Parts: sequence; C-alpha cells; structure tokens
Amino acid sequence: MILWREAVVADVPAVVALLRDDVLGQGRELADAARYEAAFRAMEAEGANHLVVGESAGQVVACYQITFITGLSLSASRRAQIESLRVSSELRGQGIGAVMIADAEARARAAGCSLMQFTSNQSRSAAHRFYERLGFTLPYRI
Repeated sequence: MILWREAVVADVPAVVALLRDDVLGQGRELADAARYEAAFRAMEAEGANHLVVGESAGQVVACYQITFITGLSLSASRRAQIESLRVSSELRGQGIGAVMIADAEARARAAGCSLMQFTSNQSRSAAHRFYERLGFTLPYRI
C-alpha cells in the first residue's frame, strides 16, 4: 500500500536517491544536499509547483513533480505538467507507476486542470511505452 502525499524538506534526500537510481540520473544528479533543499524551498514558495512522494512502511519509494500552469491556449485551459516520475528500482513492475499517474490525474482535476502534459527524456523509450499503455498521448486531455 502506497500513501501519496506532498513532500516535506526531510524527504528531499530520499527523492534525490530516487533520481539517482536511474541510468540518466546517475550521471547528472549531484551529492550537494543544500542545492536540492534550496530548490525544494523555491518550489514551495511558487505555490503551484509540488513534489509528491509515495511512502510505504515509512520509506519514500516513489515520487513525481506536478506543476499547475494557467494559460490562454485551449480556451484558457489550466494544465498540469508532470515530471521526474520515479519508482524505486526494487519495486518497479508492480503497478506503482499506474497508481502514481492516477494520483497525479486526481490532483490535476482537483486543481481545475483539463490537460496533463508529461516531460520525458527522448531516450526513455520504456517510459514512453508505459504512458502509451495507460492510454496517454501528448497532449492528454483529462
């Protein structure tokens, strides 16, 4: 059972570990905790930029970032941008990613969004297949 909740600053090291638990993240995520904590504080101050963690047995095992964006296009639709989706390598393939996307979609709807957009590195073909299996095309209207 995964509990999805807004992250707190104490979760930042666990989230960075998830970001590093990845082929691309191994080479680009740094060990400088102060840098990540400052970025988290800036996200909090923005108000529409949220880090969500999935917790199991008291441990952060998954995360994603969701940012709510107000725009003029598509009849002034509000959209949710989803990025940095990660599930612990030990738990991948167990359906946690699909539950994570459902959580993000529920948060997007609650924030008045009618569109979800994902960012993903072009080399992440497995992630792209995952989104497609869930029925997503870019952009995906909710």
